[in-house]
Amino acid sequence: MAAEFLATHGIDLQAEMSRVQFGRPTPGSPDPAPSSTAPPSSSATSSSTLPFAALAPFTTLTSVLLPSSPTTAHNLTLSPPTSLITSITPSHSRHPPLGLALPSLCHPHIHLDKAHLNSHPAFSALAPTTGSFPEALALTARAKALFTPPDLLARGNWLLADSVAAGVTHMRAFVEADTTVGLQGVHAGRELQRLWRGRCEVQLCVFAQDPVFSGGASGDGRENRAVVEEAVRLEAVEAVGSTPYVEADEERAKRNVEWAVRLAVREGKHVDFHLDYHLDAQRQPLVWFVLETLRREGWVQRNPGRTVCLGHCTRLTLFERREWERLREEVEGLPVYFVGLPTSDLFMMGRPPEGEGWRDRVRATLPVPWMVAEMGLKAALGVNNVGNAFTPWGGADPLGVAALGVGLYQAGTGRHAQVLYECVSTRAKEAIGFGEGTLELREGDPADFVVYGKEPPAATGWYRRRTTVTEIVCDAGRHRTVVKGCCRIVVEQ
Repeated sequence: MAAEFLATHGIDLQAEMSRVQFGRPTPGSPDPAPSSTAPPSSSATSSSTLPFAALAPFTTLTSVLLPSSPTTAHNLTLSPPTSLITSITPSHSRHPPLGLALPSLCHPHIHLDKAHLNSHPAFSALAPTTGSFPEALALTARAKALFTPPDLLARGNWLLADSVAAGVTHMRAFVEADTTVGLQGVHAGRELQRLWRGRCEVQLCVFAQDPVFSGGASGDGRENRAVVEEAVRLEAVEAVGSTPYVEADEERAKRNVEWAVRLAVREGKHVDFHLDYHLDAQRQPLVWFVLETLRREGWVQRNPGRTVCLGHCTRLTLFERREWERLREEVEGLPVYFVGLPTSDLFMMGRPPEGEGWRDRVRATLPVPWMVAEMGLKAALGVNNVGNAFTPWGGADPLGVAALGVGLYQAGTGRHAQVLYECVSTRAKEAIGFGEGTLELREGDPADFVVYGKEPPAATGWYRRRTTVTEIVCDAGRHRTVVKGCCRIVVEQ
């Protein structure tokens, strides 16, 4: 570990991180640099069940920038009893500001139990050979048969550590439940919820990746349905997830939709569909049936405060303007959010038959910034998978997806950058039920934010400070201070 190595050289890593990232002044300093102040009753680092993700309480953050005033520094005062920002006042420090403060990041859609399968030695024999979607399904099914509690916890901690270090404080974590894996993923998810409490809100979504109305010993999927329904009844589970397109035909896909909606309403959970993941113009999108089912089942009246997420939805990219307008009309009054998953969409789609060469590689992903800005739809962006056959590339940093979006969506303006950041932050949190927010930190807001930057080295000009949302989205850099509930989270990596 880095801390142990540095300690042999007489260096206290925790103290150095506090000094550099928060600029704690040395005794006798006439003018404090950007800093944090711990409550008198708190030690520098709270006791923690995660020694590699320590919590350090504080009440004051001195000299940070805000989006509305990127050239004027402010001081933030936090309240530990309420975990809220209690005051934002101009800073009079002569030192350069620490960096730009923005709301924390969020994974609206990430698979917890399938993360880093490509890196764990237990699954070394299951490396992809074709990279296709059918192969990914098959390899994952084989991998699930090998899952163990220690393996699930190890890979889950890898994902959470990388996520929290990047600034993620909220996530919807998918865990599969079926006759192959049972409830192992759900139980591991509950343990990870406990371990990361105070650092990240891990919202569990029990996910039916396999058919629930096709196959199985019965031929009608009832065995998988029973396992999912058992899992959803657990208090720690907050969402029902399903994949209608894996069913044997359209009729059973629609039964899948109705079952998931009714189950979510009955148990008071959110619902989240992987939906319309294709580019076949001859196939009617299932989104219309989902919206019809939500209204028929009285979602708003019978399941208040719960949201509906629709992921992938690449078939919608074939819509003409009139179809987009119809979609806008039909979602009116429903808490429906579309979640774009571009890293997976780009990797999985557009694969011609073997031997056909480099042609007909048509791919698509939801045009999320356009949907938000032009159509007034509610949408977010997610990482989806990390280090497995579905998405072997990319990491757990949501800003990697936002930066990809600049090129993917040709979204290079300042307004585009704001929307892209919102889609991995405030809009993402809203999509999974954590309430609305804005890019501008305000008095009374939760003390959950990220400061992008650090105290620059003395007497040097090499450090490039990022002072705007556009700079953060395009190239956030590696210096980030993550704050949640009046504690900074120090993830040792």
